[in-house]
Amino acid sequence: MLVLGIETSCDETGVALYDGKNKKIIFECLFSQADKHSLYGGVVPELAARDHTNKFLPLLKKGLNDSNINLKDIDVIAYTKGPGLRGPLMVGAAFAKSLGFALDKPVIPVHHMEAHLLMAKFDAPELCYPFLTLLVSGGHTILAKVEQSGVYKILGQTIDDAVGEAFDKTAKLLGLKYPGGPEIEKMSVRGKNTKDKLPRPILNSNDYNFSFSGLKTAVLYKVNELKKEGELSNQLISNICLEFQNAAIDCLLHKTNKALIDFDLKQVVLSGGVAANKELRRRFSKDLHQGCSAIYPDFSHCTDNGTMIAFTGYEKINLPNEDNKISVNPKWSLEEVDNG
Repeated sequence: MLVLGIETSCDETGVALYDGKNKKIIFECLFSQADKHSLYGGVVPELAARDHTNKFLPLLKKGLNDSNINLKDIDVIAYTKGPGLRGPLMVGAAFAKSLGFALDKPVIPVHHMEAHLLMAKFDAPELCYPFLTLLVSGGHTILAKVEQSGVYKILGQTIDDAVGEAFDKTAKLLGLKYPGGPEIEKMSVRGKNTKDKLPRPILNSNDYNFSFSGLKTAVLYKVNELKKEGELSNQLISNICLEFQNAAIDCLLHKTNKALIDFDLKQVVLSGGVAANKELRRRFSKDLHQGCSAIYPDFSHCTDNGTMIAFTGYEKINLPNEDNKISVNPKWSLEEVDNG
């Protein structure tokens, strides 16, 4: 059973072919538009959609040629229906529906965030239901209880900026390039702990929600204050990066531990682009509540990719086939994966 996965929710074009029967990836191709969007300090939806249009077919042809697979050998096509940016999502949906119609193959819609969390099961087969998941990316910060595949209860989420968005905006304030997460992580390694501390917003609220807008604003005030005293040196920037990263991780870790204790869960899956942060992984491995463990997808599967869509498509192989109507759901809730 060969499942083609198509991912175009934001600025990465991902195409992958997964062999569900033998549980292996036949090919995976990914093109990132990060360099193009770095000129604007963030993703420009119209440019992203155009680039998906230009890159999808060459990536698909390369994958098929390199693996010596014929297009007609594909059994199922899975695509990201949402959430994400409407234009890029429409490009992927159009390709998926067109291929499905031309090849007379079933087409399965996939929830982008569900695909992220299920990839942990691909990389860690020992993962058992129920478990907690922390989905952290440029567009989402969600803490959810996973009862079983397709049954999710959102416990908390960001009330303003997503944590990945806060990383990007903070990097921009510091004159670092987009995407900001890897840049802040890189600079933080040279940072030194100082007496200047940043806030940990709503850390002790009696819920599982997050807030990162105030943390970003605190960085703005600190940058403006330091600029009045002179130029921002690389060391000062590194110090701010270290403190910002520590503050963000403190918030994520504290709320995750609260949920693990309150719901008597022993495993938490971290997924999404921010889950590739090495310091976050170190802290979650070290400071989780006693007896609990953290599970992460492979680094290559943290950011958006076609493999997670193909794998999730295989997991949902028994869903009714969609009609040929091209539609997307940019604000699709994780709790409504069966009502896309």
